[in-house]
Amino acid sequence: MKKYLFLAGVNGAIAVLAGAFAAHALGSRLDPRMLTAFSTGATYHLVHSLALGIAALAARGAARRRALIAAVLFVAGIILFCFSLYLLALTGWVVFAFATPVGGIAFVAGWIMLALAGLKLE
Repeated sequence: MKKYLFLAGVNGAIAVLAGAFAAHALGSRLDPRMLTAFSTGATYHLVHSLALGIAALAARGAARRRALIAAVLFVAGIILFCFSLYLLALTGWVVFAFATPVGGIAFVAGWIMLALAGLKLE
């Protein structure tokens, strides 16, 4: 699970940079609705980077398999949910919006798997 802890750190840094980019560079350039979409992506990105780190740390013993599944789902959610919002906001192409709900479902499933992993921890 070292790679997932590494990914958690890298994604946390990217999320902070995305939030700063939204606050300092995009405020005057984007429509308020698109700025909100970008900011929502950055917020969810940061929260789920932390969740990914928790899943990586929980991956031991009987909880390993469920925590690994949670980690994979959090990575999928970050890619599908957060990056689709970033691309939608920056390009205006609505085709990216179709990935957002799939990413949201991946986040929910990741949280459920993390909860189930917690039941297996000793």
